[in-house]
Amino acid sequence: MAIPCSSNTSFFDFALDDHLRSHHMSSSTSTSCFDLALDFLCKLEKSVDFQLFGIADLKENIRFLNSFFLYVKKCRRRNREAPLEHDQEDAGKTILEHDQEDKGKELLQHDQEEAGTILSESLSHSAICFGIQGRVIKMVHDLQSAYLLYEGSDESDRMPIVFIAIARSLDDIWSFLKTDIMESCTVIFLDYYPPGDPQLVMDLIASLLESLRQPLIELENTMRHELKLLRSLICFAIVRGVECTQLTDLLTHAAVVVEQAIFECCFDSDEEQAPSQTDSEIYELMDENIDPFGPQVRETCMHVLTASKKQLRSSYALALEQNEHRVLVEFIDSLLDYLTDLLGYCASFQVLVKDQMLKLHQGVKYLSILLEQEKKLGDEIKDLVGVVVHDAGTLIFSLSVNEIKEGFSKETDLVLFHLYKVLKYMMAELAHNYPLTSPHSSFNYPRSNELGCMDFFLKNLKELARCDEANDSIVFLQDRIQRIEKDLEFLRHVLVNIKEQRYQNRKLQAFWSHVMEAAYKAELLIDSTLVSDKCEDSLDAVARDINLLKIEALEIQNGQIQRVNKTSIHIPSQLIATIHNEDLVGVDDKVKSVIDRLRSGSKQLDFVPIVGMPGIGKTTLANKVYVADSVTSHFHVCGWCYVSQMYSMRSLLVQLLCSISSESPEKYHKKDEDDLAKELKQVLLRNRYLLVLDDLWDIEAWNLLVKSLPNDANGSRILFTSRFQNLSSKFKPDTEPYYLRQLTDEESWTLLQKKLSDKGGCPPTLSEVGSQIAKTCRGLPLTIVLVAGILATTAQDSWEEVAKSLSSTVLDNEYCMKTLELSYNHLPDYLKSCLLYFGAFREDEVINVRRLLWLWISEGFVQKTEEKSLEEAAYNYLMALINRSLVMVTDQRTTSGAKACQLHDLVREFCVEKAKEESFLRIIQSWEDPFSLAEPSSHHRVCVQSSWELKTWELVIIFPNLRCLLLFGYDAFDCEEKPSRILLPKLLRVLDLGDWGSGESFPMEVLLLVHLRYLALCRITSMPSAIANLSRLVTLIIKHPESNIVLPNTIWNIRTLSYLRTIYWKRGFIFADGNLEVAPDLDHLDTLNLAIDPLSQNLQKLLKKLPSIRRLKCMRDDESIDDESSDDESREATRNCDEILVFDCLSQLESLHLIGFQGYGFKFPLNLKKLTLSKNGQPWGEISTIGKLPNLEVLKLHDSSFIGEEWVMKEGEFPNLRVF
Repeated sequence: MAIPCSSNTSFFDFALDDHLRSHHMSSSTSTSCFDLALDFLCKLEKSVDFQLFGIADLKENIRFLNSFFLYVKKCRRRNREAPLEHDQEDAGKTILEHDQEDKGKELLQHDQEEAGTILSESLSHSAICFGIQGRVIKMVHDLQSAYLLYEGSDESDRMPIVFIAIARSLDDIWSFLKTDIMESCTVIFLDYYPPGDPQLVMDLIASLLESLRQPLIELENTMRHELKLLRSLICFAIVRGVECTQLTDLLTHAAVVVEQAIFECCFDSDEEQAPSQTDSEIYELMDENIDPFGPQVRETCMHVLTASKKQLRSSYALALEQNEHRVLVEFIDSLLDYLTDLLGYCASFQVLVKDQMLKLHQGVKYLSILLEQEKKLGDEIKDLVGVVVHDAGTLIFSLSVNEIKEGFSKETDLVLFHLYKVLKYMMAELAHNYPLTSPHSSFNYPRSNELGCMDFFLKNLKELARCDEANDSIVFLQDRIQRIEKDLEFLRHVLVNIKEQRYQNRKLQAFWSHVMEAAYKAELLIDSTLVSDKCEDSLDAVARDINLLKIEALEIQNGQIQRVNKTSIHIPSQLIATIHNEDLVGVDDKVKSVIDRLRSGSKQLDFVPIVGMPGIGKTTLANKVYVADSVTSHFHVCGWCYVSQMYSMRSLLVQLLCSISSESPEKYHKKDEDDLAKELKQVLLRNRYLLVLDDLWDIEAWNLLVKSLPNDANGSRILFTSRFQNLSSKFKPDTEPYYLRQLTDEESWTLLQKKLSDKGGCPPTLSEVGSQIAKTCRGLPLTIVLVAGILATTAQDSWEEVAKSLSSTVLDNEYCMKTLELSYNHLPDYLKSCLLYFGAFREDEVINVRRLLWLWISEGFVQKTEEKSLEEAAYNYLMALINRSLVMVTDQRTTSGAKACQLHDLVREFCVEKAKEESFLRIIQSWEDPFSLAEPSSHHRVCVQSSWELKTWELVIIFPNLRCLLLFGYDAFDCEEKPSRILLPKLLRVLDLGDWGSGESFPMEVLLLVHLRYLALCRITSMPSAIANLSRLVTLIIKHPESNIVLPNTIWNIRTLSYLRTIYWKRGFIFADGNLEVAPDLDHLDTLNLAIDPLSQNLQKLLKKLPSIRRLKCMRDDESIDDESSDDESREATRNCDEILVFDCLSQLESLHLIGFQGYGFKFPLNLKKLTLSKNGQPWGEISTIGKLPNLEVLKLHDSSFIGEEWVMKEGEFPNLRVF
């Protein structure tokens, strides 16, 4: 056995015993005790039959002690009285010379500078090495003793023995770190030069970063970033050929930072043991001298980079050269961290400087991406990378805090411009290596709601003309932009006049397409100019094209073309109902219910509507009723006509007459509409009749027929089917439609079996897969009928393949496609974009309505009216789709209205295919092979359904003109892409990263997206002041934040903000304390999740800055709302009458949710409609204040909102309460 027990002695025993007996080891000998300890821990881990928690921490601590030991052993004593030249001379000696000198000296040295005083043994150079070795040997001895005891113990007692021993060893080493190592740091790092061997310094930093994770607290990000930067800079310099003797200052600075890190961890991790006065003074002194943004540190780094030019390599550099790629990657990552910290360090700086800093940040990311794709780079680019890394580092370290705050010098501006230009060239070279069609070779603009998109563009141009922020990049283009705006307004007027005729006139259709393409190109170029891409020449070319189109438009206007007054939509040929006589499961009850309504009720002519989504079986049910014996015997005359979207009065009359008389249509061929109407009326007169109007789309068809339909008060009925739920109210306000529900899984399987029984049946061996297929049809009879036809013509051993590809197979069916195409073509243009947008959501996803509306608004789909807000208008759009049975409501709000909605799978698949066909939206199921895209990639919207493999920089190459990016899929911490690789298309308006992102830090790349209107991030807990760069932002959503989110004072500059929301009920946004009196109002802010300190005097000032708030969730900014004990209803309710939170200044407030304000009273606005209280611990007597609110409709009391045993209601309270 590898580990010795009492009856077995091995070399391991003798080696260990030898260490224990001598307990003395020359510091110049090998580090075998550390290797022995690590080897012992590995063998111990393998020898026990359970997981050993704490072993990994012990190993990391041993490695740190090993690195520290080697570092100390090679340190050189400073001569404090020697002149500076002597120090420099000593520093210039080679590593070999110092090693030779060390061999001739005794390990225990006398401090000659201190007048013969000998250093205390506990602080001497040699004693530190002996102390570290002794502590490691002791740990191995203790663990070996525990293992021997473990071997001799019963099974039930074994585990605690080892666990206790490991815990004791961890505590022992941790105590050693806080005492001996801490004391050693003061001597070693201040009184000794660092080793001349850079590897020892790099190893010490690496082991420090790894081992000081637990049980110590984590270092501050700035400190951790500086340690990583120093290590990567040292390594980069060596690889680039810098001699070790040129790194003295950098190594000395690195040593001081290491000591600072050890001090910081030890002080902060032990709250009970306060540092001594001497330690505190040392701590403060080091803190002043290691500022990574200070001039001395930056000068040191620049000195090293200046020396980092390719030259004859030393043997040390050659040893590292094989890892040059990894070294470059680590150095660039460290530069990005440094830039991020620098941006955060400078809380305020000029807008121009902010943009330059962000562009520099993006440029360094280009470098990181280029290195990642090294194999795809040519030799020229590879050689250029190292040079550019050097230039980027030199530029970054040259930036002083004052320069950032006050503005870059001309020299810095020029260097930055040149660097960014070289980086863009390198990225362009990288893009050429991918098998992609150039996005500029074919301009593929979205084809849905084209006039609406042009309106959105023109609206943006108007805002741009009066925008105060018109920066230097567009001021000189204003005249050209205004001319383009004026010409496009004229062209739009012409397009409206030819909208219907273009379908029958190729010349008009071509003109329409040319105008739309020119408008989209103009929008792209102007928006690109706003992100500092120079496009003046291209914009001039587009302006000339638009002017030529204007001339062509004048010719069209002067021609004989007249505007069509009646709307006619170009659609596929009229459909024939193919499943009228199909059997449906559970249809008998439905038939009986409809028949009962037809035969009972008023004697007057009445209506029975059957409504439901396409394919649900409306026509089939109507046909079952129509041919039922009880119907044919009750009604004297029965007639049927198929209305649909395209109809004429003549067609409707002929269909009814033919169905009543069983004559052929030729009989009525020569009769005009008046004769046909009279004949129908004559047939129906004094008869009890039933007429079926199948697939009715609007009231106009009824208006054409109504004069031909007598009302003899004999119980005649009109039965109609429609996908529009609100159509029945237009016939008769109190008419209740008969809603058709989807089939259950069992009913779906039964129907599929019936369909298959007519086609040979379903073999018993395929019952399981058949049931699965039926379930996949999601209860839609039309789908089941279509699938039965597919299975009947498919080999039985291929049924599983049918199940896998069911949705696409169904969509391939011509009838199904035409059914959904009918609904789509009949939509107004502004609703088409809204419907297609549903394709971005995952299959079966329940969609939050407000999120959907906010997305529509940010995309520019919604046009504001004088009477309604944008959100109200967007909601009306949604209701129009719901009334057309294209969208299903899955959850209702307590205040009325839809809270969540969903699409049937069949409709969603149609949306996905139609969106792709019209270049509206590209759905990418997986990012495994993004460059396999064959078609031009100028899509404006992309949705990645699984973002696990996603690399955002590839998006920039494949979709350079992207306007909307929606991500779904994996957790942020599981994402393969590092934050340093995040790169985003600069023209984005909508960005939802889902659960994908960069942890709690704000992705700096987002700050470059000046067109952004909708932003959803995950876990962010703070925001940089540069967030104000997003001056068009409307919606900001943070999902699952770890804590409340602190907003910078610059948030007040985003005047467009309407929705600030967190998706976690205990978290909200904190407005930083500042001079609120001079901050502008957020006039458009409608929805807010707010975290506040109730003791602050700023609440009233803050609320007055938010005059338009309608929905407010307000929570206490402390940990009390997370305390589970606060749910204990037995505690005593408290209420201080002087502590009142006043909300009545919010005159627009309709919904309020208060969380965690125990002991406070409230003053509510009278217009409040919904109130939710959680964890407020109010006495029941305070509820009378709520009862007096005249407009309150919904009251929700959660989690100990009120405390006590009795609630006494008073007369007259809650006059309008509907939901409690």
